[in-house]
Amino acid sequence: MVTFLAGGTGTPKLLDGATRVFPANDTTVVANTGDDVELGGHLICPDVDTVLFAGGDVLDRETWWGIAGDTTATHEELGRLADVTGIDPGPRYLDDDAQTAGREIARWRRFSGVAEFMQIGDRDRGVHITRTSLLDEGHTLTDVIRRLADAFDLDVDLLPMSDDPVATLIHTADEGIIHFQEYWVARRGEPDVTDVAFRGAEAAEPTDAVRAALRDPVVIGPSNPVTSIGPMLAVAGIETALERTPVVAVSPFVGDEVFSGPAAALMAGVGADPSTAGVADAYPFADAFVLDDDDPTDLDRHVERTDTRIDGADDAARVARACDRALEAVA
Repeated sequence: MVTFLAGGTGTPKLLDGATRVFPANDTTVVANTGDDVELGGHLICPDVDTVLFAGGDVLDRETWWGIAGDTTATHEELGRLADVTGIDPGPRYLDDDAQTAGREIARWRRFSGVAEFMQIGDRDRGVHITRTSLLDEGHTLTDVIRRLADAFDLDVDLLPMSDDPVATLIHTADEGIIHFQEYWVARRGEPDVTDVAFRGAEAAEPTDAVRAALRDPVVIGPSNPVTSIGPMLAVAGIETALERTPVVAVSPFVGDEVFSGPAAALMAGVGADPSTAGVADAYPFADAFVLDDDDPTDLDRHVERTDTRIDGADDAARVARACDRALEAVA
């Protein structure tokens, strides 16, 4: 049995080949939900859905977002209506009172659907409508995601990190506090980051299913340590659980060079060293690391080395085998 912590695209890319090493029916994936937003009344869970669509073999692997070949007629019509009526395209946050009204799971991250700032495909939107409607019928997020996983024939067990709301908020030098999706999708990661906060994390709890999954050995893929893994670590009890079980982490850096995404800017923004050494500092509970062959970093924990670039399932399987060796060394 093994549990992966997944956020962004790093860990989902690793999962593409991990089942060659770790049997799918013995694998649990705990996904970050700090990036979730409610857009036009529909709850969107980007990190959950990347795993969902990849496991269902429908993910658009060019963008690592949405469903391959999806149409965007509804998205385009929303943009046209905003344009012809002269409405500012946004992102358009709902007002402060609305941020804590309605379904609890969407607190602090509610956006208007007018000229939606995230491109949502039509089939993708069907997933969001189904998820939101089941939540409104009284199901938990955990239950809803398991139902969707069945619909996409997932072999692994996919869990949200919590059924409680946690919102990843980026403090910026010039634009104040904005949600991570505005920072990364709408602003393309351009605002200077001064801090990152996980609103709601102090009151959130992992579910019983997550607690059980964290009793198994854990692999943290090459995800962003601040906004992909950080929200999970901020939830009470998760880091303590990681201290009690074997944990292997794959660095998203080669020395101080990041493979992709905003990890370097976000780590620098929170005062961490944007490097493999900084990742090790962020994961004091990790027993071992998988580093790239060319990474010059020396760590005081067990290290397995391989080529950590993942451009396909064969690469992912190679990195997964290094994770397996690391787990064997520290178990």
